[in-house]
Amino acid sequence: MRRAAAWLLLVAALLAGCSEPIPEDRMAYAGDWRAKDMRLLITPDGRCEYSRRRDGGSTSSIKAPIVRFEGDNFVVGVGMISTTFVVSKRPHLVDGQWRMTVDGVELIRFGPSEEIQA
Repeated sequence: MRRAAAWLLLVAALLAGCSEPIPEDRMAYAGDWRAKDMRLLITPDGRCEYSRRRDGGSTSSIKAPIVRFEGDNFVVGVGMISTTFVVSKRPHLVDGQWRMTVDGVELIRFGPSEEIQA
């Protein structure tokens, strides 16, 4: 049983390394997007790391390549396992800050020296 789990983890890690770069017309999606209880990291090479804490203390997370864009939304996953992130507001500037609304949460793109304001 442990061998099977280790094998699946290895396959998932190898597939995650096979991400495609983000298309040029979607490069504004790349960045470290954050809100109080959510973080979405999208790299230019097409990797995605997501974590979200919900009311009641439950959390969800995923680390996988972006498989494709569907309109403004994007699909992340490995093999048969995928999830669609619904983008209701594409990346846009508001008072000098990049913002995007994903799965109903307004996110702000942060750089290495910026901090989240709660």
